[in-house]
Amino acid sequence: MTGKVYSALANRDREFGPFLQAPSTGEGEWRHWHLGRDDQNIAWLVMDKADTSTNVLSEALLRELDALLDRLRDDLPKALVIRSAKDNGFCMGADITQFRDLDSREQAEQKLSDAHRVAQKLVDLPCPTIAVIHGAALGGGLELALCCDFRLAVPGASFGTPEVQLGLHPGLGATVRLPALIPPVDAMTMMLTGKNLHDARALSLGLIDQLVEERHIAAAVMAAANGKIEKAERTGWKSKPFEHALARQLAGKRMRSQAADKAPPEHYPAPEALIRLWEDHADDPETMLRREVESFAGLLQTHTSRNLVRVFFLREKLKAQAKAPAEDLADMPELRHIHVIGAGEMGGDIAGWCALKGYVVTLFDMQPETLADAVGRAARLCRSKHLSPAETRDVLDRLIPDLANHGVSRADLVIEAVPEDLEIKRKVYADVEPLLKPSAILASNTSSIQLEQLREHLDSPERLVGIHFFNPVAKMQLVEVVAHDRASASTLAQARRFVGQIDRLPAPVSSAPGFLVNRALTPYLVETICLLDEGVDAEAIDQVALDFGMPMGPAELADQVGLDICLDVAEMLRERLDTQQPATPEWLRRKVESGELGRKSGKGLYEWKEGKPRKRSTYEAAPADTLDRLVLPMLNACQACLREKVIEDADLLDGAMIFATGFAPFRGGPMQYAGTRGEDEILSRLQELRGTYGERFTPDAGWQTDAR
Repeated sequence: MTGKVYSALANRDREFGPFLQAPSTGEGEWRHWHLGRDDQNIAWLVMDKADTSTNVLSEALLRELDALLDRLRDDLPKALVIRSAKDNGFCMGADITQFRDLDSREQAEQKLSDAHRVAQKLVDLPCPTIAVIHGAALGGGLELALCCDFRLAVPGASFGTPEVQLGLHPGLGATVRLPALIPPVDAMTMMLTGKNLHDARALSLGLIDQLVEERHIAAAVMAAANGKIEKAERTGWKSKPFEHALARQLAGKRMRSQAADKAPPEHYPAPEALIRLWEDHADDPETMLRREVESFAGLLQTHTSRNLVRVFFLREKLKAQAKAPAEDLADMPELRHIHVIGAGEMGGDIAGWCALKGYVVTLFDMQPETLADAVGRAARLCRSKHLSPAETRDVLDRLIPDLANHGVSRADLVIEAVPEDLEIKRKVYADVEPLLKPSAILASNTSSIQLEQLREHLDSPERLVGIHFFNPVAKMQLVEVVAHDRASASTLAQARRFVGQIDRLPAPVSSAPGFLVNRALTPYLVETICLLDEGVDAEAIDQVALDFGMPMGPAELADQVGLDICLDVAEMLRERLDTQQPATPEWLRRKVESGELGRKSGKGLYEWKEGKPRKRSTYEAAPADTLDRLVLPMLNACQACLREKVIEDADLLDGAMIFATGFAPFRGGPMQYAGTRGEDEILSRLQELRGTYGERFTPDAGWQTDAR
């Protein structure tokens, strides 16, 4: 049987042949695990969570592991190997769906204690234990591997503790076992940032013992079972000082400062809880494991964690939009060739991202230097993603400059990314449409022009769709997929699927002025201009937003977007929505006319140096009502979008705003925040602001109880 097991592993098909059908030792049927022994009496315990393509640590899976470990202890093998039957990795962590079922701290502590008991059984098993890891070992998956004596990784494996992204810290022993295995500061950095380690770095730190090609796993497992494995070097001298509380406190002070820069403790309590746990108990592992359970259970009940868990499911809901019904895609060929028209900042970066994600991309522009700049940015993108020279060459080979626009006739998807001007876009469509393949899709990256206007002179308007990326393309996860009433279901489904295939989150929205994100964001930026016009310092306005939890202030954001774009969108919305938005101040018009556009020109509301705004450290505090003046117009616009069915529901809206604008994730999204604060209070406060500042604060009809 050994040959069959390893042959399947070497082929990476994860089939395991008859090994998965009937354990050779007759040790029973298990729903989430497969257990068998080879002819060397090495037990292979294969994780294969039922009814899912991904391993996660559910209560049922751990309960089976508990029983399996009892059986193995009673009939001890020469060694135990744990690995995954899933193609996509070892284990992605805890089953987060079960977090929602934990109603109290006491219940959470009990469940965690049960999981710790199972983990300790693995630690205590009196034979060598070996985790063989391919793909990702994250969160609880990594913690399970840390319970083993040896960790062997296949090239390409990655390791991480992403719990901080859920407002938590590790809860299955990593707070003790990870700093005991690798240098404590590196372990704490992993847990505080949630960033992954890739294979070579994990080996250099001692997180894994060997990095082994799949075909050599058999020999490495045998060596570990026989005590002949060459284990990774442990850097004990880096750990020794932290056996003393004073050294931990000094290091903890620096960790607090660094964590607070990214995650203020008043909003994100998990980093502080982890640092305190390490400072107080790292010299007593047994106590620290117990305190880890108590701390994790307490964090799980906080509003921050509950909202961040909600954000996790909002992401999953957006990802699911890429999975179209089969009937909608029945007549649609696979997208293989993307053609982008316009190699400016947006078009060039869209093309580079699509090439990075494996597509053949032709990129048209009439200016050779613009095409050259786009290719240069794509090369820098590859470097930022740590691609090898060979991988970078493959990406750049797929990105084909096209001065003659020849790619149009061969493309499956054509993305227009020319300036935001209706007549320019119509001219492009008139030139392009006759050249398109019958099955090709025509997409616009427009940020504000309604598709009803863009389609007017098209012969086949059913193939037109909006695919609206946000800047910077390589960092912004959300893409609006914009529908109009003549777009075919297959066009929309193919567009959503494409967005998912390039590792982005599709937000289905209807063709309305500003769509969703710009419609909601513009009142926030307009009110910033009003505050500036009243003499409030930009730094003070930004600080109010930062204190609320935004990733950057609105004045800095306006400069990032470009004051010219902000001005165009604001005037378009004023015209098309007939809002009571105040007139644009002359000083802002003069800035735009003189080329002071923000980050891209080096000067706007701030001066910019090396990609960063220069802000004063001292300024007068903003008025007390600044936060409501900024945030409530955004919420009001979100309510209007829901009422007008610009987007289907509040969950999709919250997810879109979080992943497109960075709306304070720990607050769960604009509508979740409105619900927490109370919609009646939002309505009342908008009416007060209307009385003080004017009609732009008029509450949307959707806030009225009888309109909901």
